[in-house]
Amino acid sequence: MKLSIVTPSFNGRRYLEQTGRSILSQAGDFDLEWIVVDGGSTDGTPDLLRSLGADPRVRWTSEKDRGQSDAINKGMNLATGDVIGWLNTDDLYTGGALAAAADAFARDPATQWLVGRCEIIDSEGRVIRRSVTRYKERSLRRYTYRALLRENFISQPAVFWRREFGGRVGPLDESLHYTMDYDLWLRMGRQSPPRFLDSVLAQFRLHETSKTGQVNRGQFDEQYRVACRYAAHDRASRWVHRINVEKIVWAYRLMQLMRV
Repeated sequence: MKLSIVTPSFNGRRYLEQTGRSILSQAGDFDLEWIVVDGGSTDGTPDLLRSLGADPRVRWTSEKDRGQSDAINKGMNLATGDVIGWLNTDDLYTGGALAAAADAFARDPATQWLVGRCEIIDSEGRVIRRSVTRYKERSLRRYTYRALLRENFISQPAVFWRREFGGRVGPLDESLHYTMDYDLWLRMGRQSPPRFLDSVLAQFRLHETSKTGQVNRGQFDEQYRVACRYAAHDRASRWVHRINVEKIVWAYRLMQLMRV
């Protein structure tokens, strides 16, 4: 089995080396392909990628693009693996994550996509916001499509899917700035429920300069609009999602004030 990991990049050299190490250090009964699609960075990212040129597992491009979703879509089009994962420049895989994912797909041909557990870390790599992680894990264990319509509890770095399945579902929606991942989960979920892998597969880095680290109402309002696309005839789920948006926004504001 071959795994393709796609990393969109733009001026993210600060963490990219760690991210790459977390991918390329993975070992197991699988082949690996790391595809970095850089948007023409000016922070030395191309030099870092060039230094990896001798590694046959690494493929990269550096040119202007239309943003993160465009870069990820380009990477997925280049991917040759049986299974695809998407890891941003500031996130990490945990040891053994890719072996666990590959084994899960190999053992169950019916599994089209899977979701693992994901920790939240700060800029220094310290695990934070454990209560948020526990909340998402409880929701994953009780997964239903209707629950996903009401709240996004899937952590993007810990998701993998079969390339053929992704091809049927379609690419990321490039009109979305924050929630292109949630839109993808909802399209995937309509076709097949995810398998939950009860292992920590990834770490999502929350820091002040990251897109989601700035936690603003705009990203959750966009998330609500995405949910409404798929809950057109489910008025109750639309209302519950709207209420959940308010709860999440105020909870994050409180955590920021308390520096939790």
